[in-house]
This record gives sequence, structure tokens and C-alpha cells, in this order.
Amino acid sequence: MNLLRWSKRPAADVEARRPEVNILRGLVARATTPLLPDDYLHLINPLWSARELRGKVLDVSTETDDTATVTIRTGWGFPDSYKPGQYVGIGLQIGGKWHWRSYSLTSFGANENKTIAITVKANPDGFLSSHLVDGVSPGTIIRLQSPKGDFHLPEPVPEKILFVTAGSGITPVMAMLRQLKSHGQTPDIVHIHSAPTRDDVIFLDEMEELADKADGYDLNLQLTREMGKFDVSRLDEWVPDWRERECWACGPVALLDAMESHYTDGGLRDRLHVERFAIARTDHGGEGGTVKFLISDKEAEVDGATTLLEAGENLGIQMPFGCRMGICQTCVVPLAGGYVRDLRTGEERREGERIQTCISAVSGECTLDL
Repeated sequence: MNLLRWSKRPAADVEARRPEVNILRGLVARATTPLLPDDYLHLINPLWSARELRGKVLDVSTETDDTATVTIRTGWGFPDSYKPGQYVGIGLQIGGKWHWRSYSLTSFGANENKTIAITVKANPDGFLSSHLVDGVSPGTIIRLQSPKGDFHLPEPVPEKILFVTAGSGITPVMAMLRQLKSHGQTPDIVHIHSAPTRDDVIFLDEMEELADKADGYDLNLQLTREMGKFDVSRLDEWVPDWRERECWACGPVALLDAMESHYTDGGLRDRLHVERFAIARTDHGGEGGTVKFLISDKEAEVDGATTLLEAGENLGIQMPFGCRMGICQTCVVPLAGGYVRDLRTGEERREGERIQTCISAVSGECTLDL
């Protein structure tokens, strides 16, 4: 058993479809110490890595003026399958620094041809999203994290579904719609989607074609510049049987907050499934101050609106992360010193407590063992 463990390293922490490959890589690693197989394999194929998941950008195709679909070839170790609606971590090196964000997959289910797709909306305040939409070139090597997230359809698929989406919130739901179509599944679906104008509707042609040809898919576009914003109080008017439907909602914070309140007030919160792309912040941010990263021997002065995750990434530190919304717990670390404040609740946490770096900001001074 000791020999088996010895032979597997250093590839033991990377998922493999064929476990025996890990053993072979481990033996090669031992034979080439202090160099590892990656030191040679990346010269042959940059997607061959036992240290990290990698991908290569194959294509960037425009969806709207500020949105593009990025098709990525996945490297060794990336899972063969995932659930439509899940997200994937993307790491891109720009100006010598790695930038990480999570994006919903718009491809669905199986990774049989070793490609995945994300659809990204350029955010004026989002450095990486703008670069992916406007600046990333085919052939660029990126880093990946395995798909994660609980925002997906169950098995068996419910007979009656309500989708409520707005803007780029369509992305995880589009993966669900594509898989349902591919599998020939035809539940009764009502889909309300909001966007400023028709030109801003991502996947407009695909959704309208689905509405024309598929049985049981009812698309309702809410074009806000002419119709006003989505109003949850009008659900009875738009979807009289909404209480009988399982609902998946994704979009801006205000829309999701309203949906959660409406379903909670109606005693139906368990029927609502929500995916957030932004932290539901309170008005009680941190005071700002100095954040220190002991292991990396780096520190920064940051304001009370910058999360500890963002502060670390801005310093070039590879921070653990997942959803970036305070849901998945991937970024949880112990607070080695000082104080931080939860941006969602305003609650202050102190030395010794475990915190989520994606929703915490420094209050005066804090230290992390990262």
C-alpha cells in the first residue's frame, strides 16, 4: 500500500478517468526528480498536466454587442460529465498576473469531444469578462477548475417548470434547455426572460426557434425599455399556475431578492432555486484597512468594498474559490488575525473564526495564512 501511495504522487490529487495513468505518471515523476513530468509534457502539449486543470481557447463567437461564447478544449483530468447549470472556474494570465472568475457553462452534460463553452457578458467593472469578450485569442492556454454548483435540474425532470431569467442570467438555463432538447425531454416550461431590447437578448434566435418548434416551451420576453422591469407581483397574471411549478431563477440581485421574498411569503420557498452572479450586499461594508497574507508574504491596503478574495487575487495569490457568492464554502479559511466583516450581513468576525473570503472585507486589519 505504501508503494502504491508513493507511485501515485504527485498526480494523486488530480482526477483521472483511468486511475492506472496516475500510477504511471507518479513513477515517471519519481524517475525524473527533481523535475516532474509536467516539466517535459508541457513542451509536447500544454494541456497535459498533472498539477492543474488546463484548457485551450478554440473559438470566441459574438452573441450580442457585449457578449461572446468562448469554446474551450479541456486538458487531462477535466471531468467527463457535469450537470447543465453548473459553473466552471476560469483562470487567465493577463500582464503576468493570473485572474480568476467563475462562469456558467452553456454547453451541457457530456464532455465527450473534450470541449466546453461559457458565454460571457462584458461588465464595465469586470476586467476579466471584458478581456474574454474582446481580447482573448484562440490558442490561449487557460487554467480551469472542475464544474461545481447546485443550480441544475433534478432527475427525474419535473413535469412543470418555470424559468425566470434576466440578462446574462440566461446562461445556466440555456444549458438546461439544450440538454432537454438533446434528450428529447418535453416538460411543460414557461420561461420569462428580461433584457433591455431584443438586440440585448442573448440566444434570442435559439430560444425563439425552440418556442416555435418545441411542444411545451412558452417564451415570454420582457423588453424592459418598452415594457418596464420584471414585476414579481404579476406572476399570477403571466403564469397563473406558477405555484405548481418548480422554478429556477437567475439574474440581477434585485430580481432574485424579489423572487425569494415572493416565494417565502407564499410558503413556497422550497420550490425556488436561485443562482446569483453578484453578492447580495448590505450597506454595512468593512471599514477597509490592511490585509496581510502570511505564506505569500504580501499585504495590501484595500477599501471596505473589496473582498479578501479579490484583494489576494489582485496581489497575484492563487486563492481558493468556487461560486464567489458565499454559497459553496470552497473559499473558507481560518482568520489568523484581526477583524473582517461579512458584506451580506454586516456581521463582524474575529481571529480564530473561519471565514469566507469571497464575501468578507477587512475591518481595520486582518491576516490570512495564505
